[in-house]
Amino acid sequence: MPFSPAIEESLFPPLYQNLHEKITGALGEATLRSCLTCGVCSGGCPTGDIGAPVDPRKIVRLLLWGMEDKVLASDMIWLCTMCGRCTVYCPVGVNMGDLVRALRSHLAEEGRVPENLQKVVDLAVTSGNNMGISREDYLDTLDWMQEELQAEFGPRAEIPVDKKGARVMYVINPREAKFFPLSILAAAKVFYAAGESWTLSSRSWDATNYALFSGDDKAGAILVQRLADEVERLGCQELIMTECGHAFRAIRWGPERWLGHKLPFPVRSIVQLMAEYLDAGRIRLDPSRNSEPVTYHDPCNLGRKEGIFEEPRRVLQAAVTDFREMTPNRENNYCCGGGGGMLSLSEFGQERLAKGKVKIEQIQRTGAGIVATPCHNCVDQLNDLCRHYHLNVKVKNLVELVADALVIAGKE
Repeated sequence: MPFSPAIEESLFPPLYQNLHEKITGALGEATLRSCLTCGVCSGGCPTGDIGAPVDPRKIVRLLLWGMEDKVLASDMIWLCTMCGRCTVYCPVGVNMGDLVRALRSHLAEEGRVPENLQKVVDLAVTSGNNMGISREDYLDTLDWMQEELQAEFGPRAEIPVDKKGARVMYVINPREAKFFPLSILAAAKVFYAAGESWTLSSRSWDATNYALFSGDDKAGAILVQRLADEVERLGCQELIMTECGHAFRAIRWGPERWLGHKLPFPVRSIVQLMAEYLDAGRIRLDPSRNSEPVTYHDPCNLGRKEGIFEEPRRVLQAAVTDFREMTPNRENNYCCGGGGGMLSLSEFGQERLAKGKVKIEQIQRTGAGIVATPCHNCVDQLNDLCRHYHLNVKVKNLVELVADALVIAGKE
């Protein structure tokens, strides 16, 4: 769609020069004027009729027409899950997820982040984790899980904390410490079976980084730097992230943007590490221990954003007897509706559930009794969706299924 010279010159008045720079940096080679206004992006966005649907094309057009105030005041900025499905279909590659994040960054600088989302970020910065879990409670949970581990495998099986020189530093989602401690136990079983040299930190152990969602670049930098400093303090060789899509995206995407440099050590998801263990024969699995039909949900940040599609499928095919793909899948998979900070935006609770209806329909078509996904935000959203839409399906992380299928010498 052509724009007149007058409109071209009106783009981004001095008040919004900082916003213009953020958008330019976010879009890279593509620009707002690259948009063909063809509407393919809107067709790829599974928002449905939720009262205030997200229209990626409308956001671009309003910015092009010099209506920045209207865009920044729109609920669309916060209803967007930044899933990136629209970008997959965009013929010119306009990255809407990064564009929306740039808009949120501008709002964050003006103190205009929704209150509940900002509280999650602030709590992570001030307390060390986004749920405000005390050091004592965290360590008590680890002791409890170590007792469970040793009851099954003996006193040599440990959940090490602050082990200097361990090859791997593993970081978790606070939801695991507070609500899902068996996920910590499952990971410990996998590390034990693989003979891994690993450790958890007593100081910086929260993998999450909700600044990716809020747009708060300063907070994002603080949270990334804490993990980097802890890897250095403990002398570990690699940082392994728990099954948390946005956390993985933040630690991979954030350092160069927030710190100005790459991290001096590799960062991988535990899903990638489990696939490596399988390929190397470091763990053995008996899929008959997971006989119920299982389908897989591709988290947007792990899949579309970071390209991790095949490793989780290799893991599941080794861990379960009946693996069933959703349609569509991989880069075409539908967002669950819980990304972009939506789980913290209680004011949009009904919209979040409406966004997930298409995901429920996907799951139903597979006939699976278990949905596996390597993302705690997705787990929470999928559980909410199953309750809301009365779908009797269990939601699990991959590490839980792998731990259940482990074959360990002396325990066959």
